[in-house]
Amino acid sequence: MLGAVAGAVPTAIRAKVHSHSLTDPSILSPELREAGVHTLTVFALHVPDRLLTEATNDAMRETPQRAVLDSLNSVLAEPIESLLITDANGDPCVETKTTRDLEHALRLPGGSIFHGDLAWPWAEDDEPLDTPAQRWGVDTGIDGVLLCGAGARRGGAVSGIAGHSSAMAVLESR
Repeated sequence: MLGAVAGAVPTAIRAKVHSHSLTDPSILSPELREAGVHTLTVFALHVPDRLLTEATNDAMRETPQRAVLDSLNSVLAEPIESLLITDANGDPCVETKTTRDLEHALRLPGGSIFHGDLAWPWAEDDEPLDTPAQRWGVDTGIDGVLLCGAGARRGGAVSGIAGHSSAMAVLESR
């Protein structure tokens, strides 16, 4: 299996798949809702940003898209391509965004929704724990500014715990 270790887009992409339109059909036009159309979002974390350079980003867009479709097909009874709606040219209505695209559009470092590499949620033995912000994993190094988002040390990612930890650090500082 060709993959990131070999310096290529993985042939099998691990991903999270969900459909926003199943729980919120208002994201679709009335015509699409009436036609029974739904969206499918595939969130693939394991396509390293280092494989997508500025020069090759557009050229490589087809490679991860094909790998995602192949990965979906590997667990479905029938190929997903038969379910994709097409545009006036007959092309599938699929939008592929790479980590580089997310970095440019949303200013996410490396295109990571976690705002950087994830770390273990506990404090290491040699970490400074002198302040409440350090103990709660929300220290930014700027006095009075706490990290409440995905990049927080203990409980970051998309858990929402970082807001709680920031509030606890504020309360402990009083």
